[in-house]
Amino acid sequence: MLKELVPVTARGEATRRKLLAAAEIEIGEKGFHAASVSSITLRADVGQGTFYLYFRSKEEIFITLVRDIGNSLRENLMRSAGTDIATDDGDQFCLHAFFQFAQQHPGLYRIVQEAQFVDEPTYRDYYERLAQCYAENLNAAQQRGELRAGDAEARAWAIMGIAHFVGMRWCLWQHVVPNQALVDEVIGLITRGIGHALETAA
Repeated sequence: MLKELVPVTARGEATRRKLLAAAEIEIGEKGFHAASVSSITLRADVGQGTFYLYFRSKEEIFITLVRDIGNSLRENLMRSAGTDIATDDGDQFCLHAFFQFAQQHPGLYRIVQEAQFVDEPTYRDYYERLAQCYAENLNAAQQRGELRAGDAEARAWAIMGIAHFVGMRWCLWQHVVPNQALVDEVIGLITRGIGHALETAA
């Protein structure tokens, strides 16, 4: 694995972020193969030569973008979870945070799915790290007595699958964040399976 070209100044980091933001839009709209270094630099309003100060190729900026999106999503989920997954306003299992992120990043689905054909290890790493994030939150909830004991990893992948397709249906195809009634329906489906022991007994 090649070492990343890391900017040494704040201005350099700002340029790098502009290029990543432009790549997210270009690749999200056109796909990896149709997007080009020139279209990315044009959108970022930087010279094409400047691109190579930060990334060696289109493949490198794409892989960096997938990792960057994954990091941002996990940070959002962790902030949403806080110290309590089962919050009073129904923001259980970080679903609101995921749906909002997906709606704010319309290229998310296309970018991540294309990663399996451009760089499969990066594609797998994206989902494995996301599952670990969910599992850590679920384990913490189990320890607080909010969820019945069980396999947090298996539950994490199951919740990710639900969130993925609900997000695709509403955030990607309709460009909206699912409303509270819909989220409540999804949460009900999940909690009836792994909810608090007292709620299950009732």
